[in-house]
Amino acid sequence: MVENDKDLTCRVAWIDLDDTLWDFKGNSRVALAGLYDDYNLSRWFPSATDWIECYERHNHALWDQYNHAAITKEYLMAERFKRPLLEAGSELAEEYGRRFDGEYLDRLAECRGLVDGAIDLLGRLHAAGWKTGVLSNGFTEVQHRKIRNSGLEPYIDFVVLSDDIGVNKPDVRLYRHAEKVSGSDAAHCLMVGDNPDTDIVGALAAGWQAVFFAPDGSSHPQAVSISRLSELNL
Repeated sequence: MVENDKDLTCRVAWIDLDDTLWDFKGNSRVALAGLYDDYNLSRWFPSATDWIECYERHNHALWDQYNHAAITKEYLMAERFKRPLLEAGSELAEEYGRRFDGEYLDRLAECRGLVDGAIDLLGRLHAAGWKTGVLSNGFTEVQHRKIRNSGLEPYIDFVVLSDDIGVNKPDVRLYRHAEKVSGSDAAHCLMVGDNPDTDIVGALAAGWQAVFFAPDGSSHPQAVSISRLSELNL
């Protein structure tokens, strides 16, 4: 149960996809390990773990820039594999950097791992009369495939992606676009997400209620905080 003094009376629950419903970290590591094996990356990285850690460090930095509109989607996709390969001294960094991005996204979209309690949460929301939506900064060409292949699609009423209008969370314009898509307004929208700097900051700025999903047990001073999806009290 969530212990708080906030009345969650909203009727459209917007939920972040990656690492809130869909296990991005686990699925991504499966896809990255596959690239390590199939392309003999042991030439530059002693282990798959070293390769994954290096990639995640560069990718995280690029996504932080992208979420704050400092770089374009195209720049992110061009750099995120090239940079770790350059750091490791690979002479194939340019070639593999271009090849890996598309192949990684294809592998990623086929992965089906979900965060514990994801399906149950969506089912409980519908049973309680809520509409549900995915609100994500992810790329259109991948996010829809993730939703479909993982079995989430029957439980989702709306999908709004940053690619739809060219702005990312926490930009309030994306939240206003979500309201229009769902035929709702700020007073009747709730955001559930794991990123305090995008999901929660954006939702609060838009006048939505917000639930911070933090499996590590951390909390947010302005949002209901939960460490398991099953703790969300409807």
